[in-house]
Amino acid sequence: MLPFKCAPWLARNTSIAVLAAGLTGCSSQPPPNTDVACVDISYSVYDPAEPFNRAVFAFNRTVDDYALAPVARGYRYLPDFFQTGVHNFVANFGEPKVFINDLLQGNPMRSVNTLGRFALNTTVGVVGLIDVSGMAGIARHDADFGQTFGVWGIGNGPIVELPLFGTSNSRDAAGRVLGFVVDPFGSNSDTVEMLSTINTVGGIVDGRAEALPLTDSLQKLPDYYSALRNVVAEHRAAYVADGKQGSPENTTPPQCTGAPADGF
Repeated sequence: MLPFKCAPWLARNTSIAVLAAGLTGCSSQPPPNTDVACVDISYSVYDPAEPFNRAVFAFNRTVDDYALAPVARGYRYLPDFFQTGVHNFVANFGEPKVFINDLLQGNPMRSVNTLGRFALNTTVGVVGLIDVSGMAGIARHDADFGQTFGVWGIGNGPIVELPLFGTSNSRDAAGRVLGFVVDPFGSNSDTVEMLSTINTVGGIVDGRAEALPLTDSLQKLPDYYSALRNVVAEHRAAYVADGKQGSPENTTPPQCTGAPADGF
């Protein structure tokens, strides 16, 4: 099993990490369409602090509108091969955490699938820039600690909207924090630290760019806050359901159309 421990680089890159968590919290990787239609997934929304959450949401939206979204729109004009390379690198760099969560969820077949993808893409795929595994028919899936907590039976908890951390529920927010703390690569190499920084920055921009069709669609609705909150809740419920199924053949999780494949 891959070793993991608290990452000391986190302190030096706090501002980047916080921005990544918050502004990509609802913008990981949706397909390029503007429809927001969800399958029949049972979910609940408990938002007792809604007035406070809306105030924080307004702040987050301002930061996104004037800082991240414009950069993401410019990024979409870059050549497709460049965007694909960034996307593949970010996905591959996250595979060790997916592997850890596969094991924690009791999904051995998925863990083998993830480990095989990471080994092949990191070597033959030039540090993950090329998705050789996908070309070979080894489909990628995703898993995070929030999903793992859900698979374990931990409830959603109330909706939380934290500055720069976006819309979530308390269970997934805790999982996101744990995801920052866990570092499967260790910190004994300057090269690994450099790749970690590239991954963080690339993940912010690429994730936000992929989410633009979804967020642009939701912003046209009368209440952007509640629309995004509900899409996040339904998507995460579908994401947990997919983790409980645990089959590597289930490569298309039952999620919202227009919702990111990696979770919010």
